[in-house]
Amino acid sequence: MMTGDSNMTSIVQRIARQALLTFRSPPRVGEEPGKSFLETRSQLKSLMTEVRAADLNLVPRRGGGSSGPVPAPYHHGGPPVTYMHICETDQFSMGVFLLKSGASIPLHDHPGMHGVLKVLYGQVRISCFDRLDRQGGTPAAPPPPQVQKGALQRSLLRSTEVYTEESGPCVLTPDRDNLHQIDAVDGPTAFMDILAPPYDPDDGRDCHYYKVLAEAEVRNTEQQKEKEVWLVEISQPPDFWCGGEPYPGPEVRL
Repeated sequence: MMTGDSNMTSIVQRIARQALLTFRSPPRVGEEPGKSFLETRSQLKSLMTEVRAADLNLVPRRGGGSSGPVPAPYHHGGPPVTYMHICETDQFSMGVFLLKSGASIPLHDHPGMHGVLKVLYGQVRISCFDRLDRQGGTPAAPPPPQVQKGALQRSLLRSTEVYTEESGPCVLTPDRDNLHQIDAVDGPTAFMDILAPPYDPDDGRDCHYYKVLAEAEVRNTEQQKEKEVWLVEISQPPDFWCGGEPYPGPEVRL
């Protein structure tokens, strides 16, 4: 039975509290997660499965998805992506990304970080990659000759899936699905995003961008085909930048 406090507390507040509990002592990079972490993360995923745009006072946008009263497609000068900051601690950051129709968040990484992403409206296509050990196994595709070998990263395209507001969250860890690209599908979209710990260049957690140079099918699983790929780090693409918007939802206190 729910308590009066549970009835009065917004789901955004409950998600933030659960994120704080989950990521207070996360497993280290390369370390197997313990039972306690898996249980608290499962509870976080369950809460995020329930959240909807209306809980954050978000109204699904149409067309270009402008933050102003008149739609303005991003190629006319507005940012393709905007971010609403909800809260941040040393353990995690939480906010909402809004992508205009046709916009993408390019392939990027989350060094040493966990993440949980939940679509609030619209649809996104998420392509998830894992880094592969350079010394492990035999590459299915030779590295492109025009790039210095040290600049290349051998990776595996694990999955490409479309998520909607009815989908469960997309989860990443320091070792699994840590690189991903996010594309708006058939119109504007928004998703809640939790990263733990937050990006911090001074602590080795800076965002890097990549592009795929070569790929070859290497294996089939029961659900999908996985592809080995060669990635090269690039500068932030000139057609991608992120603006800011005020967060209109319930206040979060931690």
